[in-house]
Amino acid sequence: AVLYRYRAATPWPDLPERVGDFRVIHLRHSRWSRSGLWQRVFQVLSEDADNEYAMIDSTIVRAHQHSAGAKGGRRRP
Repeated sequence: AVLYRYRAATPWPDLPERVGDFRVIHLRHSRWSRSGLWQRVFQVLSEDADNEYAMIDSTIVRAHQHSAGAKGGRRRP
């Protein structure tokens, strides 16, 4: 559920009901974060010589819907 949440870039309350109560999932995620679990997971994945099954990058980070196509350039006074 935690990985789904980050992959789908969805708020905790919008998790599908089939994955469980979002409050419990968020609580577990918070505990795992404080305990350093995610750091250890990423460390192990980064040390794996094969890595054919893991890819960690920022291409799944989503921007606000109005961030794309904004007019740039100099503003007129």
